[in-house]
Amino acid sequence: MIFQGKAIQCQASEDGIALLTFDLIGESTNVFNKLTLDELGQCLESIKKTDGIKGLLLKSQKEHFILGADIFEFLGHMKMSDEQMASWLTNTNKVFNGFEDLPYPTVTAINGFAFGGGFEICLTTDYRVGTPKTKVGLLETKLGIIPGWGGTVRLPRLTGADQAIEWITSGKQWRPEDALKVGALDAVVEPDYLENAARDILKRAIDGKLDWKKRAELKKAPLGLNEVESMMTFETAKGFVAQMAGPHYPAPVTAIGVMQKAAGLLRDEALAIETKAFVGLIKSPAAEGLVTVFLGDQYLKKTSKKITKEAKPTNKAAVLGAGIMGGGIAYQSSSKGTPIIMKDINDKALDLGLNEASGLLQKQLKRKKVDSKKMGQILNQISPTLSYGDFKEVDLVVEAVVENPKIKASVLAETEDSIDSGAVLASNTSTISITQLASNLKRPEQFCGMHFFNPVHRMPLVEVIRGEKTSDETVSRTVAYALKMGKTPIVVNDCPGFLVNRILFPYFNGFIRLVRDGVDFKRIDKVMEKFGWPMGPAYLLDVVGLDTGVHGGKIMAEGFPDRMGGDGEETIVEIMVKNKRLGQKNGVGFYEYKKDKKGKLKKTLNGNVYEILKTHYKQEIEISDDEIVERMMIPMIFESARCLDDKIVKTASEVDMGLILGLGFPPFRAGALKYADKMGLDNLQKLAKKYEALGKAYELPQLIEQMIKENKLFYPLV
Repeated sequence: MIFQGKAIQCQASEDGIALLTFDLIGESTNVFNKLTLDELGQCLESIKKTDGIKGLLLKSQKEHFILGADIFEFLGHMKMSDEQMASWLTNTNKVFNGFEDLPYPTVTAINGFAFGGGFEICLTTDYRVGTPKTKVGLLETKLGIIPGWGGTVRLPRLTGADQAIEWITSGKQWRPEDALKVGALDAVVEPDYLENAARDILKRAIDGKLDWKKRAELKKAPLGLNEVESMMTFETAKGFVAQMAGPHYPAPVTAIGVMQKAAGLLRDEALAIETKAFVGLIKSPAAEGLVTVFLGDQYLKKTSKKITKEAKPTNKAAVLGAGIMGGGIAYQSSSKGTPIIMKDINDKALDLGLNEASGLLQKQLKRKKVDSKKMGQILNQISPTLSYGDFKEVDLVVEAVVENPKIKASVLAETEDSIDSGAVLASNTSTISITQLASNLKRPEQFCGMHFFNPVHRMPLVEVIRGEKTSDETVSRTVAYALKMGKTPIVVNDCPGFLVNRILFPYFNGFIRLVRDGVDFKRIDKVMEKFGWPMGPAYLLDVVGLDTGVHGGKIMAEGFPDRMGGDGEETIVEIMVKNKRLGQKNGVGFYEYKKDKKGKLKKTLNGNVYEILKTHYKQEIEISDDEIVERMMIPMIFESARCLDDKIVKTASEVDMGLILGLGFPPFRAGALKYADKMGLDNLQKLAKKYEALGKAYELPQLIEQMIKENKLFYPLV
């Protein structure tokens, strides 16, 4: 045995090959934590002192190779001084360089996933072998940072600058065939042959049949682009990536700049450029926000896993209502492997649902995400019907008919009589009380809400709503089905609007009040888009549907009359609907919509809208952009706090992840409650006082008052 640790073991075989195995004791996965990094350095020193070694093979004993740095330890590192951070990176790079500089060939056998630092250690070896289940990637830009252990240096020299730019700036996970194509992997074999294949490559290198020294030197040398090539490659990429990433996400463009500066340098000089840039990004607002989002995502996954530990699987599902939503649910279910019955009351409606599913698959076919055979298989798993004949076979039914309490109650009661007594019944409603809908059901314990967001195939969130009588088993099975559909479920307790829409409507009301005060809706949209939203509130209302906004607003006003009830005056949204301006659904709302050559709806301004607005406008008030943001965001923050106080969900993270996944809240800001922490709760108290004349929506919630007294934050400092 060359080295025996708690995370790493290394032993030599008779043929002179040293086998280094990552196997973090007591953990289900390998990560680069302090223990692993310390032992990696110790192991390297032991390897250097061992005679007779002809080659080194790196492997993992876990299901995956290495998933990257331990995020919880990383949080501590984010609070290091710049000097401490630079020192940590430099010391780690010395260890990684040590493996790259060994005087014999090296190979990594990559089973499962190798991400971030886990992939960077793979890049230090001369060759890499994967399996069909392997996925690799440098995901750091999704955390607001760049690779810090040589990823920006080694990958361009292996794959070429263009490929490395795409890999690093996108932060994507790459399949083995993609990695093989660009040279990030050298071979792909079946899992049972992985170690033998890696050994075979190593033996061929040892025997001189493979020029491993040339490989090793390539990664240490300058990139090999002349000045014109470098300028063309990197400057063109900067412009494109900057436009795609936006001003709030500096990491992707920074990564390109690092690769550009390092292109003409030797490895160690290039690593110094990478280290300096990493240190400059680590304390940026984007990094803090995106790391918070990552932790929130991990929390949701852990929570869902716990909830579904003993869940009965959904082997066959059904959806009631074959409109755009029903067709989207059917597509999502079948595309992820769960056959589904789609029921409606006439053939025309069924055709609409089938066309929705077929249209989504046609787009997948064009992008070569599926082939015609796969497309046929998915469509064949959707069974259209006008009757309840086969409903006894299904494990879970999603009701997705029109958003009307009486119609939904009638359909749900009828469906309950047509399904097996053990099946789960769920309603896809955006605002109607689940407890209310359950009142006429025989088995209310087997009923819950399952709120999908539109468009179903794109929006990751599903709210699983627990009514007063909903059982834990029903919640568990519904969460499991949502996960199987590739969605991120959040379990919420019943209330008007549930979690996301309850918080959204105060935001909309802030917009409505600003417009009534004479602020141009275009200006509000621009200000909120600059804040980070993917679309401003007027544009969002057009996308949602202005009539839908009116309907939802009335339900929220009934549920929370003190702060969402309005003052009896007709709102701008109601006026728009009265003028038959419904948004994208009929081509005209705040904006006008026409299809471009690619069939996508393009937004333009229709001047006639201002004639309508004159009936609603007051003389425009003097207001700054910051005040527009305050008047939009304070009601959202305060309602988020009330949802937490009312125990609609358990944690601030669930609130914020719901807003990010369901509404597109700016990820770099990490959610309304994280944004509240950054603003300062004391400052929120002052703003509540400033805007107290605007009504109860701007009144400081009791929870925040109490937190100020106790000097607490929604996200306690780690």
